[in-house]
Amino acid sequence: MYNFNGRLSENKTLIMGILNVTEDSFYDGGKYTSKEKVLKRAEQIVLEGGDIIDIGAMSTRPDAREIPENEETDRIASAVEIVRKAFPNTSISVDTYRACVAKAAVQAGASMVNDISGGTFDPEMIPTIGQIRIPYCVMHTTAKPAVMQQHTQYNDILADLLRFFGQQVEKLHQHHVHDIILDLGFGFGKTLEQNYFLMKNLQVFKELGYPILVGISRKSMIYKLFNTTPEHALNGTTALNTIALAKGADILRVHDVKQAVEARTIISLLNPEPAKPHTI
Repeated sequence: MYNFNGRLSENKTLIMGILNVTEDSFYDGGKYTSKEKVLKRAEQIVLEGGDIIDIGAMSTRPDAREIPENEETDRIASAVEIVRKAFPNTSISVDTYRACVAKAAVQAGASMVNDISGGTFDPEMIPTIGQIRIPYCVMHTTAKPAVMQQHTQYNDILADLLRFFGQQVEKLHQHHVHDIILDLGFGFGKTLEQNYFLMKNLQVFKELGYPILVGISRKSMIYKLFNTTPEHALNGTTALNTIALAKGADILRVHDVKQAVEARTIISLLNPEPAKPHTI
């Protein structure tokens, strides 16, 4: 399994804890806007067993507004510096689709870039990743957050996503980037039915040979199914995360680290034979 330093590590799914320093994220917007609250959340992720802290400074929920680049850069760089100083041995990912923000975050101490656009929103992102040489998560979406749910039409969703990942991986290879993670983009330009179809067929994407990140934590594919809210979607999140683990997910991106770690422990007991590590 991938350990974010270009080497192979133990064969276990990694747990990525979410730290949003945003005002308007769909579940935790406005919770972590001071240094003290950022540190407390980062500490919680680490103490509960999280392997990676994923810091986002601009909401990418459906209908989210864009904030200026300088605002996102200042927010994310500040949070990364705070977390890196307090937890020097913890991997830090940054959730951004802007190349300049990614570069500033890496200079501040980030060790991975998590891009919801997979390099399609900013033409400078892939060349920048080639320059800074850190792991890069390619997520699939159909459009920017403000309009993505208006674009849920596919010819064949499995074939379309496989084609997308193939194209983006080839572009990354052209810039000598090989430390690549794939994310199907649950909830991004997909209907509820399409989300569950992708989860059912998650193993198809394992055949591409790259680690798979699954991010379904408290999303609408759960709470809309039960006509409730993100605050009441933990049970469904844990159920889906457990299914994703059984289907071979390599990274779980979650709000609730403790529950994800427990799900990982249970699945590891049921599947004691280690999976073959990814050679990246």
